[in-house]
Amino acid sequence: MTTYLFTHRDCLFHDTGTGHPERADRLRAVLHQLDQENFPTLVRREAPLASREQLALAHTQAHLDHLTARAPVAGIIDLDPDTKMSPGSQTAALHAAGAVVAAIDAVMETPQSSAFCAIRPPGHHAEANRAMGFCLYNNVAVGAYYARKKYGLERIAVVDFDVHHGNGTQAIFERDPGMFYASTHQAPFYPGTGDASETGVGNIVNVPLAAGSGSRAFREAYDTVILPALEAFRPELVIISAGFDGHEKDPIGNHKLTGADYSWLTKKLMVLADKHASGRVVSALEGGYDLEGLADGSHAHVKALLRD
Repeated sequence: MTTYLFTHRDCLFHDTGTGHPERADRLRAVLHQLDQENFPTLVRREAPLASREQLALAHTQAHLDHLTARAPVAGIIDLDPDTKMSPGSQTAALHAAGAVVAAIDAVMETPQSSAFCAIRPPGHHAEANRAMGFCLYNNVAVGAYYARKKYGLERIAVVDFDVHHGNGTQAIFERDPGMFYASTHQAPFYPGTGDASETGVGNIVNVPLAAGSGSRAFREAYDTVILPALEAFRPELVIISAGFDGHEKDPIGNHKLTGADYSWLTKKLMVLADKHASGRVVSALEGGYDLEGLADGSHAHVKALLRD
């Protein structure tokens, strides 16, 4: 049983400016937790750049052209009030998507394996034709469609436990019955999507949770709604949008989760993947804006991926 860590130092050079919550220190905090001393058995790999062909599996050509044209040679520009680009952003984002693609290859080539992609910028708000919510490319959607194209998988699931709803992943998947998307998220909250009534073609499962929700509501949502739906879908690959901004320390989210909750859910998903997907799980970092909470959550999550 092998667990891979995919990352790239260029992800640190996506500069969002002073005071922006999606900052390079987030990735430093995660990598510090996952250093060799704490996680000696992690198989560490350098994330490649995603190709345009791979990005186009989930994004329009117009979107790819737009980001290429907007990439600045100096300074920081606004794609929207939340989403920034600096001279290092395009390369960082290509490595972020490329990490998920490479992780797909790793777990498909090694059954009973898992991977964590320690990357930024995050991706789950990016739609097929739009960057938003700190996200440039939808890393997990690119990975899911790559897995279908290269390996012929017919049923791929993304489970998203970020405190914000992954509107981009839902929008990309919602008319595709071979792709499954499930999310717990705070509501009402940014980006305003993710109502339980949003079900796609029967492949979308949303469980909105009120501000202040903690372990009990979170675990009940998975035990009673999401995990049974995932079991019925029988995914051949499980991808996780791992956002830790539902942690009790987070300054943006208003949920009360701890590392124990992330560990609990990861173990549940590993059991399901063992049953249906030869144990193959790929996880990609999304949100998490308190450095201590992010470190706690990612530590617990990766320990569970390691079956430790």
